[in-house]
Amino acid sequence: MPVIIPSDLPAYKTMENENIFVMSKERAESQDIRPLEIALVNLMPTKIDTETQFVRLLSNSPIQINVEFIHTGTHESKNTSESHMKSFYKSISEVRSKKYDGMIVTGAPVELMEFEDVDYWDELKEVLEFSHNNVTSAMYICWGAQAALNYFYGLQKKKLTAKLFGVFEHEKKHRTCMLLNGFDDIFYVPHSRHTEIQKSDIEAVKELFILAESEKAGVHIASTDNYSKIFIMGHSEYDPLTLKKEYDRDISQGKEINIPINYYPDDNPLKTPFVKWRSHANLLFKNWINVIYQETPYDINDIGKQ
Repeated sequence: MPVIIPSDLPAYKTMENENIFVMSKERAESQDIRPLEIALVNLMPTKIDTETQFVRLLSNSPIQINVEFIHTGTHESKNTSESHMKSFYKSISEVRSKKYDGMIVTGAPVELMEFEDVDYWDELKEVLEFSHNNVTSAMYICWGAQAALNYFYGLQKKKLTAKLFGVFEHEKKHRTCMLLNGFDDIFYVPHSRHTEIQKSDIEAVKELFILAESEKAGVHIASTDNYSKIFIMGHSEYDPLTLKKEYDRDISQGKEINIPINYYPDDNPLKTPFVKWRSHANLLFKNWINVIYQETPYDINDIGKQ
């Protein structure tokens, strides 16, 4: 089954051009199937790029999925048009009475700020509390994962000595984990961040299990045993040229930035980057949707009552 998004969302045309399964809301409503309801809380400034990246990963499931986009109303997006936000996004206050089978909270380029100094921190805490009580499984990405680990368990992020930037080798640490079904023992994930939550701090939380990690990039995935909370460091959703765009941007602005590790052939920015993470990214999200499908109640109103 395809992912369900508005036919006038920019990602819809992109998916069609890539021959990826998408379905308009009008077509989905004619089918007698309950789709999974997935909320995407998009904290990234490049809203349309991020929408497309996650919709692409959600689209290859055999299960019908309805995606709803949520933003923080206390922060005005400067890189996305007001008309786009009004057409496709809702605030947490508008969906407070709803339930979701799954929720994704993205990263955000605010990691060097203290959590309390982020202008939408109070609203994000409301989102996190909502996800705890009204969502079957929530996936928190990069800074979103750090924020959630802080909110739920009091863990503090640590500043790295240098930006972690590139594509890093990771090891599968849990052999029977449903979320990593079909993963190779070694796989690759892009990273682009200045901070981390240390492994020892995550290990100190009894209800969390480390599922994958990297010798150089640290913990990649940690989860509760029922997958109600999944914390992911890194960006499996990145497009082939996302790291290139970040590198070119920083170079053009005169910022000190290293060439992303293990990304360009021969470490030459003039060459087309290698893509080493796409298959595992698709597998991760396909497995997540399968986990949700098995765990979520048929009556969506029963979420949170278990």
